[in-house]
Amino acid sequence: MSGPPRQGADDALANEVEGYLLWQARIAEAEQRAHEFTGPLEWLTTAQREEIEHRYVTDALARSRADLERIAARCTSLRAEYEHRYQELKRRCVAVTLAVCASCTAVATLLLLL
Repeated sequence: MSGPPRQGADDALANEVEGYLLWQARIAEAEQRAHEFTGPLEWLTTAQREEIEHRYVTDALARSRADLERIAARCTSLRAEYEHRYQELKRRCVAVTLAVCASCTAVATLLLLL
């Protein structure tokens, strides 16, 4: 009976590992793009090149983080909206089911009285 809590812990760990790996890929991509950006600028000194690459990576990661936070906020918003709609749909289905059952009961009662 300890299956579901363990599964939740495994899912959380898998999500953390996946998030870590995705972020490391973002870092590697930003570093590669920064290197490609400064490559043609042959007149830069090593210190200048490193500074520009560092600023490029910092900016790219800040933008990525902002994008991810915006996406996460939207996902949370959509989840709440869909949960609300699901609850509303569930209430309607229960109401329709009860109305149909009441109608059938009323019709059966009338038929028995006739």
